[in-house]
This record gives sequence, C-alpha cells and structure tokens, in this order.
Amino acid sequence: MARTAADPIEAGRDALKRHAWDEAYRILTEADRAGALTGEGLELLGEAAYWSAHPDETVEYLERAYAAYLDEGNRPEAAMAALRVAEQHGMRMAMPQAQGWAAKAIRLASEDATWPVHGWLAWMGGLMAWFGADFEGAISNYDRALEFAERTDDRDLHAMSLHDKGHALILLGRVAEGMPMLDEAMTSVVSGELEPHTAGYVYCGMIGVCSKLGDYGRAAEWTNATLRWCERQSVPAFPGVCRIHQAELMRLRGSFERAEAEARLACEELPRFNFFSGLGPANYEIAEVRRRMGDLEEAEEAYRRAHEFGFAPQPGLSLLLLAQGNGASAAAGIRQALADAAGNRCLQVRLRAAQVEIAVAADDLDTANVATDELDELVAGYNSPALDAIAAGARGTVRLAQGDPEGALADLRRAQRAWRQIEAPYEVAELGLQLARAHRTLGDEDAARMEAKAARDSFERLGARPAAQRAASLLGELTTAAGPTERVGRTFMFTDIVRSTDLVEVIGDEAWEDLLRWHDATLRSLFASHGGEVGHPTGDGFFVAFPDPGSAIGAAIAVQRALVEHRREHGFALQVRIGVHHGEATRRGVDYGGGEVHKAARIAALAEGGEILASRETVDAADGVAASGPREVTLKGFARPVAVVSVAWR
Repeated sequence: MARTAADPIEAGRDALKRHAWDEAYRILTEADRAGALTGEGLELLGEAAYWSAHPDETVEYLERAYAAYLDEGNRPEAAMAALRVAEQHGMRMAMPQAQGWAAKAIRLASEDATWPVHGWLAWMGGLMAWFGADFEGAISNYDRALEFAERTDDRDLHAMSLHDKGHALILLGRVAEGMPMLDEAMTSVVSGELEPHTAGYVYCGMIGVCSKLGDYGRAAEWTNATLRWCERQSVPAFPGVCRIHQAELMRLRGSFERAEAEARLACEELPRFNFFSGLGPANYEIAEVRRRMGDLEEAEEAYRRAHEFGFAPQPGLSLLLLAQGNGASAAAGIRQALADAAGNRCLQVRLRAAQVEIAVAADDLDTANVATDELDELVAGYNSPALDAIAAGARGTVRLAQGDPEGALADLRRAQRAWRQIEAPYEVAELGLQLARAHRTLGDEDAARMEAKAARDSFERLGARPAAQRAASLLGELTTAAGPTERVGRTFMFTDIVRSTDLVEVIGDEAWEDLLRWHDATLRSLFASHGGEVGHPTGDGFFVAFPDPGSAIGAAIAVQRALVEHRREHGFALQVRIGVHHGEATRRGVDYGGGEVHKAARIAALAEGGEILASRETVDAADGVAASGPREVTLKGFARPVAVVSVAWR
C-alpha cells in the first residue's frame, strides 16, 4: 500500500528510500504537474524516472532541477545537478553535451572550494586521467575525492573513489594494495549503504577486475552476494551489466550458446537504462563466442559493433584476422593495441598472449620470444592462476615452435593443470592439442593420439568447430601413422541425456554445469572400470566400445544405478538413455566405424530416459541378464528389422 504525506517531496523521498520506484514516480509526477516541485523535488523525480524505466526523462528533470536550484539561490546544489546531467549524457555517449555540463559544474564550483561538488569533480578528474591511461594521475585525484568524502560523510563518493583507486593500483601491477580496496567497496554494496546507481557502478567494476585477473572464484562470490542484496532491496540487479559478466563466465566454462544468449539479452536491456557504453563489452562477448564456434562473419560484425560503441575489440579482432588467413593485419592490429594499452598491465597480458599465437603462426619466433618475456614479467606480480596459465601456455607454444618439445611439455602441462582447476574446457583442450604436437615430435605416438582425441572430443562437445577440425586433422594423421585398419568384434554403447531443458529451468545454470561435470566424470570412471574405451563424441553423451556384451551391459546398469543414487542424495539427476549392440566393426587407431556401430546408435535413439535398450542377440550373449520380451523395430538405414529388449536394471 502506498504511503502518503502532506508534502509530496517528502512522500517521494520516502518511496525512493523503500525502492518503491513506481510509487515515487507517480507521486512526484503528479506534484510536478501541479507545479509543486522545487529543485530538490525535480532531482528526486529524475532518480525515480530512471529506476522506474523512464530513463529518457531523467535528463530533462535533472536539467530542470539545475535551473530551479539557480532560481532558488542554491548554487552548491545547482553545481551538483549540473554534474549529474553531465554524467547522464556521458552514459549516453553524448560527449559534447557531457563536457558542456561538466564545464557548468566546474564554473559554479569555483565560487567556493568547500562545496561537496569538489569531491565529485576530483573523482571525475580521476576518471578522465584513467581514460588517458594516466593511472598515477588518476590515483592522485581519487585520493582528493576520498578526502572530500570523509569530510562530508558521502558514502557513495567514498565507495566509488575507493573502488577506482584500487582498480588503478591493480592495473599498475600493485594487486596486494588494490584488491583490499575493491573488497571494502563491495562490502558497502551488499550492506545496503549505497544508492542503487553507485552499487551498480562498484559491482560492475569489481567483476570486471576479477575478469582481468582471472579471479573467477571471487567474481562468483560477489555476484551471488550482490544478487541477494538486489532481491532484498527490490533493485533490478543492473540486468544488462550483470548479463555481460555472466556471459563471460559461461563462455569460460564452455557454455557457448548460453553465453551468447546472455550477451544478446544485455544488448536489449542496456538501452532501457541509457547505458550505451555497456553495449561495447556485450557485443565483444558475442564476437568471442561466434569466433570460437567458427561463425567468422558474425564474429566480425559483432567486433565492429563493439568498436562503434567505443570498446576496443582486442585481442579478439586480431585473432579473427588470423583465422581468416590475414596474418599481417593480425600482427599489425596487436602491435597497435599494445601501444594503446600502455600502462594497462592486465590488458597487456592478453594482448601479448595473442601476439605469441600470431607470431608463431607466421614463424616470427623473434617476436614470439620477446612477447613471452614480456608476459612473464607482466604476470609476475599478480599471483593469478589464470594469468600464470596464459604465460606458461605461451612459453610452451614458443618452445615447441623452436624445437624444444621436452621444455614445451613442462610449460604446457603446468598451464593445462591451472585451466583445469579454473574449469575452462576450451583452454584445456587448446593446450591438449599443443601437448599432442609435443608428444608427436618426441616420437610418443600413443600419448599424442590420446591428447589429440581428448581435445577433439572436448571441442566437439563445446561446438567449437574450427578447433575440432584442427584436432581431428591431427588425430587423423596420427591414426593413419599408427598402422592399417582391422576388423574386430566389440560391444558398442551409446548414451544420451534426455529432457535436459526442464531440469535446467529448475536448478539453474550453475548447478546444471556442475551436474554435467559430475555426469562426465562418473560415466567415464564406470566405463573404464568395465573395460570400456570411449570413442568419438556424440553431443550430450558417449560412444564406448567394450570387449564383450557382459562388460557393456554391466557398465550400463552401473550408470543407471549411479544416476538413481544421485537423485536420492540430491533430489535431482539427469535422465540418460542407453543403447547397446554387439557386432564387428572397422578399427583404426583408437576409433571404430561401420554398420554395426550405426546400428547401436539407432537402438540408443529408440530408448526412453532411464532405459537400457539392447539388441536381443547382445543380451543373449551376456550371462544372467534379465530383460523384457523382445520386440522388432525398424532402424533407419537398415533393411531388416532388429529384435530389441529392455534390460531390467532397477
């Protein structure tokens, strides 16, 4: 129920404190129509308009508040209103108007050095120095802003300045000094001390820093804490900004399609709050997903959109040029990006890593060596597993190109271990492909095939087509070198996850990713314990070859029982269907092909979730297996019907 007060300004202020945005907007709009609003009331109406999804009206009300304050003789508040108008124009990327209103604020502030606006002008000076990559100068301005904030008890100014000072220190490589400042600023967010727009600014910056450092654990912790605060306070969770960071984390964890969906939703939501500068990072995320999935045309378009919104699309754009076969432009783009990133050590890490990849592709090992030396120096002060992994992977790549496969193995393994702990499957697979090349150079064909096959399987599960093709090509070379094909008898199993969409909606994306990792690890372990050999990937499931029917059916039963046990312990589990068939197939290296393999896949496609469906002849060849009565089915691509039975495993 809406609260009322004799004074509409007081009623509007009360509604804003309760985050009853629509109520505040209604009360203050009605008062404005009646001509009852002062400068203060108009400023409150501007805030209510923003949070009640009327952001286009915000500038109008703030401009009117500025004029009203002047008429009232309240020049300190007029200066603050001018600064707020400048901020709104800056969010819209209307820079001439932003600069004009900032000049008004500065001119008014010159009348009295004690006015609170000076603290915010110092903060803005830090921001301008930041944009010019003068991080030392930015820190000096933030220190002045912090002094004003403490003197005037301005918690919003204090939190933003403390956050930005910490961020600048981190970009200078002084992580131990800077990170505690960001953590302190975030405690002000989740404790409810700050205005919503300040909370959004600090949260967005904190997650951006975590991304630069590869500190994804800290990012997840603060994201969860912030979202809980948003729910308690009825704040709309800065949805567009949140989605950009969620998209980046999803991409890192290998959920490419979901990452792109989140980034595209951000592109829809950000303009509603006139936060156009966020459209650059959102489009960059779309481009990064498209590039990995092999849609180079759409990736190029998304990088272009990111650039249009003032976001430098590097190193992704240069890596795209490399994928398009334009190595010279890729190298030039990285050189320019490095020149533009002077002083930003975090960005330089990723740019140098891309420079290594581009230089090695061009056989420019001198440039690659210099870049790896720079990388080692850049990451030395960060104590970040992700940045250390980037540097180690780059060093291993260069050593392999220089003909030092033994030295490369140590670096590549160290990098892969770190990425595996971070749970970044694409990066793990990329390093696996490099490990395969190193093993091959050393003459260890078996180890090379194992690494290449694991990389191919992972890339195919991720939908990363170009990388999967590279891995498949290397695996084909290794398999051909392994010797001629042979005909062998095996029992083939296909598994597949069914009805996954409903479960994702119930448990959420993060729990779903954890469940998938449990599924993959558990099934692989059960297959191995029954003598199974995992073959080529099949999307959401596995293709496995067993030495005999009994081993295959025993593994299938163990899988279904493990899923039931997980459901009993956790309240939910995946539904998996399994098909089993014994026959003769062509073996080449570690893979199998032929009609009987296809028959096993067709049988699996007929199974229901939680069912083990097998050809009758396969079950008959296994001792003591209970099953339903046989039924004949027609399989696509096969002229004769096949008798199948459902294995009783419960």
